[in-house]
Amino acid sequence: MHAETLPLSTAQPDVKLSGDVFGALINLSGRRRFTSQRVVLYSVLASLGHEGADKTARDTLAAFKDAHLTLVQGKQGLPGIFCQQLRDAYFGTMRGDQIIRDFIALAESTLDAIGTTSPRGPALLDELVRSATPLLSVLNALTLVYEEQSKRHALQQRRQMQELMGDIKTIAREARMVAFNAQIVAARAGPVGKEFAVVASTMTNITGEIDSLVQTALESSLAY
Repeated sequence: MHAETLPLSTAQPDVKLSGDVFGALINLSGRRRFTSQRVVLYSVLASLGHEGADKTARDTLAAFKDAHLTLVQGKQGLPGIFCQQLRDAYFGTMRGDQIIRDFIALAESTLDAIGTTSPRGPALLDELVRSATPLLSVLNALTLVYEEQSKRHALQQRRQMQELMGDIKTIAREARMVAFNAQIVAARAGPVGKEFAVVASTMTNITGEIDSLVQTALESSLAY
C-alpha cells in the first residue's frame, strides 16, 4: 500500500525562519508521534466496539495528516521543507514522507474495514499495529532533524549578531578617536573653538553609550 509522494519543491519562500517558527515546527513534528500512537490505540478500541472510538480515531488521523502536510507543504506561517537535510529525511533514504503516507492510507483502510465489519479488518488492524513502531522511529528521526536545524539557526544568528556588534564597536572606536582629536583642535582654537568642543564632547559621550550597549548585546547573545 503506497501513497503518492509530494514534489521536492514544497518550501514557502516568503516565510522567514525564526526562533518562534522553529519552535512551532518542532512542536508540530513532535505532535505527530503522539497522534500516530493515538490513531492505533483508538483503531483497536473501535475494533472492540467501544463507543466513539471510530470517530476519535478518524479525527486524530485527520489531525496527523494535516500536521504532516503542513510540515511538508507549508502553511499557517510555516515554511514546509526548507533545507536539504529535510528533503533527504522526507524523500531520501529515510523515506519519511512515503512511510507516513503509507501509514495514513493503511489507517484509513483499517477504519473503513472495521466500520463495515469487513473480513479484512483483523488483518489490516494487525498490520497497522505492527507499523506503529517503525513509524515512531521515523517520526523521532524527523523531529531530531528539526531540532538540529533550530540549533544551527540559533548559532548562525548569534554569529551574525556578534559580527554586527563588532562592526558597530569598530565604528564607535573610530568615532571616539575623531572626537578626541576634535577636542584637541578645539582647545587649541581657544574661545573660537568653544562650541566645537561641546559637540566633540557630546560625540565622546555617545560613543561611550554605544560601547556599553554593544557589550550588553554581546553578553546577551553569548548567554542565549
